[in-house]
Amino acid sequence: NLLKPGVGIKVAAGDVNKIKTYAEQADGINWLEFLAHIIPHNIFEAFSKGEILQILFFAILFGYGLNKMGEAGQSLLSTFDKISKVLFNIMKVVMRIAPIGAFGGMAYSVGTYGLATLLPMAKLMGAVYLTCFLFIFLVLNAICRIYKFSLWQYLKYIRQEILIVLGTSSSESVLPSMMQKMEAIGCKKSVVGLVIPTGYSFNLDGTAIYLSMAVIFLCQVFNIDLSIGQQISIMAVLMVTSKGAAGVTGSGFIVLASTLTALKIMPVEHIAILLGVDRFMSEARAITNMIGNGIATIVIAKSENEFDEEKYRLAINPANIEINEENI
Repeated sequence: NLLKPGVGIKVAAGDVNKIKTYAEQADGINWLEFLAHIIPHNIFEAFSKGEILQILFFAILFGYGLNKMGEAGQSLLSTFDKISKVLFNIMKVVMRIAPIGAFGGMAYSVGTYGLATLLPMAKLMGAVYLTCFLFIFLVLNAICRIYKFSLWQYLKYIRQEILIVLGTSSSESVLPSMMQKMEAIGCKKSVVGLVIPTGYSFNLDGTAIYLSMAVIFLCQVFNIDLSIGQQISIMAVLMVTSKGAAGVTGSGFIVLASTLTALKIMPVEHIAILLGVDRFMSEARAITNMIGNGIATIVIAKSENEFDEEKYRLAINPANIEINEENI
């Protein structure tokens, strides 16, 4: 409301045919289907399609069953631990070459939509980045202070992951290393194994910020007046609907389309104008999501007395950070 990034911008409606795909998928999204979708029909299909909510649901049930086996399940647990280390090593290779793919994706966006389309959206991109910055250094920093650990030291500790996410536009690219680093910083493995994967579907701070600002931006572009009450309602709805973004093909666009369809404040085709700049804002929301998930892990570990302060002090020691990054 203060920056008004959408006021005065004259843009074409965008490629309506492309947006119809998102709108059609959005029409089919409802809470009953969302909840039912969490239960996998076939766990192998869930793994092949990357359905993280279904995988997480199965993992919780499998872990519960494994825990009930007691000592008899230790050999199987050890096997899975070794398999996870192999997969993490594979991810390290992918992470190192991922920026090359990100470069190609960025080049495609500019080549397809052109700078003429991207430049008028600069105000929106600036507003999103500024909001995410303020959220991290005001809201998350306050949480860090309450739980008595330093945001700055935490950010320095995960600086390698931040750079990777900046290059890949995806927080999922650093999932393995974030889990390892959260363990190394003092969080118990059981807490990390539950909170980090769950956060990738439900703790999407950056996504909620982006979607809320996108709706208000579109309303400003198309001269749709929203009262403060309506804006608060939209933000409340998006805080909930954004939780399913990671498990839906098309991610934020489908959630945005479904929200606009439900609220009926504008034609859903209007979000087509965001197609050209979505990639350039994805870094902000991905980094915010990742930072928030890491902080949530530390907070929950501290709350449950599952946090090793000695490991934390050693991990954030500047002399040890470089060593930890080489070992992970």
